[in-house]
Amino acid sequence: MEGKPSRREIILHDEADFAGLRAAGKLAAETLDMITDHVRIGVTTEELNTLIHDFTLKNGATPATLNYRGYPKSCCISINHVVCHGIPGDRKLVDGDILNIDVTSILDGWYGDSSRMYTVGKTPIKAQKLVDVTYDATMAGIAAVRPGATLGDIGYAIQTLAEKNRFGVVRDFCGHGIGRTFHAAPNVLHYGRPGEGLKLEAGMVFTIEPMLNIGKPDVKILDDGWTAVTRDRTLSAQFEHMIGVTKDGCEIFTLSPKGYTRPPYKD
Repeated sequence: MEGKPSRREIILHDEADFAGLRAAGKLAAETLDMITDHVRIGVTTEELNTLIHDFTLKNGATPATLNYRGYPKSCCISINHVVCHGIPGDRKLVDGDILNIDVTSILDGWYGDSSRMYTVGKTPIKAQKLVDVTYDATMAGIAAVRPGATLGDIGYAIQTLAEKNRFGVVRDFCGHGIGRTFHAAPNVLHYGRPGEGLKLEAGMVFTIEPMLNIGKPDVKILDDGWTAVTRDRTLSAQFEHMIGVTKDGCEIFTLSPKGYTRPPYKD
């Protein structure tokens, strides 16, 4: 993320905007629903990327990540110790893998951005706990969103739950404003102090997307310039939702139409 945004850079969206964001967010969620049954032992991440690419185009949208600042694929797939921005390729999924799939759809000029964790085969107990706590921390952050609350309230809710379970909260990446642009103000940190930071107003739209590590929060970027991994090679997990602040709380634009929340997913 770039430098600290000023308040005047933040766009307050109206109900017509929310309708567009709602549709784009729903498509992103439908894409993650669609891919669920394809996440299995032996499939390559490139095959998953192709399915996501084709599904997005079939539904009248464009995958936002493709060629974004040179990124070569239509989604990000981050396995095990990869924190985020994993590039799909010939890696085959194996028993015990955990992975995050992150998709962003551009539909009628609006961006819909979401990610979920998936598990492959039999998930180790510690890995499943990481996934569960990361989901719970994401939802705790969302529960803090309402007019008059602050960004610090969101970060504090996430950090408190993560550290209670002795997981590290990644500092190098954050949530972001979104709308007719992919990344906008404000930056949404996943750690913080209650009452500090920007005060939320109805009409703000942003993502909440904490990344938790079993070990320390430190990450490094690989030579491809994109893939972020844990420095200590421990597992990492992430969930992401796109949120609109309403008059009395918030709306999650990227809820699963099938009702999926965390893995293992069942209809």
